[in-house]
Amino acid sequence: MSLNHNIVLAAPARTPFGDFGGSLRDTPLTQLAVHAARACLARSGLQAGDIDHLVYANTVPVDADSLFGARVISGAMGLPDHVPALTVSRGCGAGLQAMVSAAEQIISGHSKVALAGGAESYSRAPFVLRSGRWGHKRGDQNLQDWLENTYRDPFTREYMGQTAENLAGQFGHLRADMDTWALMSQQRAGQAMRSGFLARQIAPIEVKQGRSTRLMSEDEFPRPDITLERLQQLKPSFDAQGQVTAGNSSGVTDGAAFVAVLEAGAAKERGLQAQARLVDWATVGVEPRIMGIGPVPAVRLLLERQGLKVSDIDYFEINEAFAVVNLHAERELGLPRGSTNLYGGGISIGHPPGATGLRMTMTAMHHLQDTGGRYAVMALCIGAGQGMALLIENLLR
Repeated sequence: MSLNHNIVLAAPARTPFGDFGGSLRDTPLTQLAVHAARACLARSGLQAGDIDHLVYANTVPVDADSLFGARVISGAMGLPDHVPALTVSRGCGAGLQAMVSAAEQIISGHSKVALAGGAESYSRAPFVLRSGRWGHKRGDQNLQDWLENTYRDPFTREYMGQTAENLAGQFGHLRADMDTWALMSQQRAGQAMRSGFLARQIAPIEVKQGRSTRLMSEDEFPRPDITLERLQQLKPSFDAQGQVTAGNSSGVTDGAAFVAVLEAGAAKERGLQAQARLVDWATVGVEPRIMGIGPVPAVRLLLERQGLKVSDIDYFEINEAFAVVNLHAERELGLPRGSTNLYGGGISIGHPPGATGLRMTMTAMHHLQDTGGRYAVMALCIGAGQGMALLIENLLR
């Protein structure tokens, strides 16, 4: 099945990703998003008046104005008041969903030139007092960590890390292989930083440092010098007898990313060089207790829709929510390690859900541009039991 559209992507940009409680913790969520959106707009050569829709992905609205995130970002960008703005969430797939929702607006004739992006700042997630509004008669009251909800399956209340343990146990994936993948991710991220590959994505941002400010231009989470021995020494995080550790799980990071999503004719009219065509996407539901299988059926459905095989795809980005997710996708789909996640991933760069799918996509766009490849697929597992995948085609071959 082929969708009847010609939608293109251009001018991706993102902030550096900050460690949890790190350099970006005092930067409001919408400010992160506006920074990335402005960088995207500047790289594209588009003007604020050219944009007719803004789609923004976020899973945890941590600040007062982030409850109306898309509209606040639109206003701060200087987009005209009549331009609509949409906030979307599909858990870890939220960043991909922003691009898909923008594409759907174009396909349905409601848009021609959109900005799609997302942001997350788990460092700013609040604690809440449930009894505070209506009072309590006496006794201690507990603050609830609002961020805790993002880490737990809503059905069983298991940690997402426990669902990774479930996946490993059910399908026989081993700790040694997880740690090996984690080491590879860190080393690849380090090389991508040293080569300048990641710098092409990043729009440096000023951050507070004491009473002054400094320019933050690199991701804060990567640990490229970590050793396999150190990874092997880490204790399991979710099950005393388990295999999933902090080292082979994704990092909690803050950050934002945006990309222009346009109807091809509109891009040409404005003299904008599109980098990729958004070909198709697929979303599936899976059993929540092993939600990490999500990329496998999502990629299979996507390739089936397009009449493609794994061998037709030049590059894959599979989100490193946990190393076992990648090991499972690699084994079940037959993915070549030499063309998957070559520049690090969630384990090394970090995983802010609103922005991750966009970071993966811009990585794939740049990889295809550099290598002359044709197709790339991005895929993620999603908490509560979903999988999502998206296919792009290189227009700069």
